Amino acid sequence: MPRLARIMAAVDEAQGDERSPTRLCEVATTVIGVAGAGVMLMSGDVPQGSLCTTNTVSNLMEQWQYTLGEGPCVDAYTLDRVVVEPDLAKPTTPRWLAFTPRALEIGVRAVFGFPLHEKTVRLGALNLYQDRPGALDAEQFANALVLADIIAHWVMDAQAAAPDGSIAEELDSYSDFHYVVQNAAGMVSVQLGVSVTESLVRIRASAFRENRLVKDLAEDIVSRRLRFS
Repeated sequence: MPRLARIMAAVDEAQGDERSPTRLCEVATTVIGVAGAGVMLMSGDVPQGSLCTTNTVSNLMEQWQYTLGEGPCVDAYTLDRVVVEPDLAKPTTPRWLAFTPRALEIGVRAVFGFPLHEKTVRLGALNLYQDRPGALDAEQFANALVLADIIAHWVMDAQAAAPDGSIAEELDSYSDFHYVVQNAAGMVSVQLGVSVTESLVRIRASAFRENRLVKDLAEDIVSRRLRFS
C-alpha cells in the first residue's frame, strides 16, 4: 500500500472524536515511532498556540516554545524546512539556549520540527521528540513528511468550512490558542501605555525571568493578581 494511503488509513482507524486534532498527533507517534508529538500553529512570526499534544512532555515543549519564542517548531516554521536535533544534550551546533535546558529537564533528548504549509501558506510545525538521543531513520523521516502534509490539509479544510471572520469549531474547541495571553497583553498595553505587541514582549520577558510559562503569568494578569507598572 502506498505510504499516503497507509497513513490515511491509520488516521481513519484512530479512535476518538473525528473532529479532534488530537487524533492526528496520536497517529504521528505510532506511525513515525516517537515518544511524543505536538503541533504548533503560528501567524507571522508569532506562535498562536498548540493544536494538539500527546502527553505531558509534548505539552510542556509546546508551552515553553510559546513562552520563549524559540525551539524546533519555531525554527521549522520560520525557516520553512525540517529542523532536527538528534542529541539535545550534545548538539553539534548549540542553539535554543533558553529552550534546551528546559526540554532536557523534562526528559527530552532529541527533537524534530517539520513545517506545515499548504502551497505558499505557512501554518506552523509538527514537533516530534524522543526520550533518547538518535536521528530518525529514512522510514520515520518519510512518514513524518507525509503526516505534516496531512495535518496541514486538515487545518486548511477545517478553516475553509468556517464562516468568514471566525475560527473553525474544530480549531477553537480542541486547541489551546492562549486567548488568556492575548487578553493579558491588552490589559498590560493599557497599564503601560504601549502597543499590544510591545506588551506581549514584556509579558514573555517577565515569564522568562521568573522561569514561568507565559500562560500562567497571563492568568495572574487577567485575574488582577499581577499588575505591570
